[in-house]
Amino acid sequence: MKKITVYVFGNPLVKKDSLPVELMSELKKSFPDINFREIDPTENLHKLGKKLYIIDTVIGIKNVTMIRDVDVIELNKIYSLHDFDLGFNLKLMKNAGIIDEVVIFGIPANMKKQEALKQLKNMLDKFLKEKSNLI
Repeated sequence: MKKITVYVFGNPLVKKDSLPVELMSELKKSFPDINFREIDPTENLHKLGKKLYIIDTVIGIKNVTMIRDVDVIELNKIYSLHDFDLGFNLKLMKNAGIIDEVVIFGIPANMKKQEALKQLKNMLDKFLKEKSNLI
């Protein structure tokens, strides 16, 4: 199977948004066939390819959740250019045909690190098995 890249969003300086980044070193050890790459969600996502696999903090969920449909992402009101968020950007890119597939591995903001790691590892295992069955 071709090595996939999973983009990790988060801000280590903001407690409620730091967990994805904190999990990276353990994820790299557990999944050597995945290239985990920390990036800023304001980077030019359209340059990353037609398939985006993302780990990010998601507000309002209780367990690690796989989101495959960008239309389920709730958008905040947009008052200025500073209000464009990841959800809006992904929806725009999907509608414009810039990306074909988006999978977000959402981590609850207040989940304990070990529980998040356990749930995320299980979800990534299932995802990799699914991907290998498609080849």
